[in-house]
Amino acid sequence: MTPEHAPSPAANTGGQGMSRLNPGALPVADAARVLTRLGGKAVTDVMLRTDIDAGAPVNADGTLNLVHYAAWLVKEMAGSGGGGGD
Repeated sequence: MTPEHAPSPAANTGGQGMSRLNPGALPVADAARVLTRLGGKAVTDVMLRTDIDAGAPVNADGTLNLVHYAAWLVKEMAGSGGGGGD
């Protein structure tokens, strides 16, 4: 994509002037909010910290990479017989 066709950083903020979120390095609280909005079910900081304590990967600075976290969840579900508890 050429620079003149690239979306502006404000294009991804919903017009609210918020800083752009990096899905590769989200603080746990921000990750919980994003996952709640995208998934339609409440995800809390406590839930994410429980997963981190159980081995979910985190970056060196303690942030979450959503792609790595999703891959870890899939691996965990496959190892436990799948499902998801719904």
